[in-house]
Amino acid sequence: MLGRAALLSRGVRPGRFRALILDGMYFTDRGIEELEKRRGEEEVTFEWLAEQLRTFVDLNPDFEVPVERLATWLARLDDEDDE
Repeated sequence: MLGRAALLSRGVRPGRFRALILDGMYFTDRGIEELEKRRGEEEVTFEWLAEQLRTFVDLNPDFEVPVERLATWLARLDDEDDE
């Protein structure tokens, strides 16, 4: 599990990272670890990922904003001006 300093060094701003900690693990880590375990060897395109995100939002409209934020963050990872 990454500590606060490691998160900050990766660009996670204070106050922007909120997660429930269960048994020493962030709640969101469980799904990420399952994804990595089940699909870690696969190669995907961003076109495929975008289609999966659209399908997920169609099935779960309450997650539209978080998915949009994730997609925007991924799209802008290399932007130095985006702060």
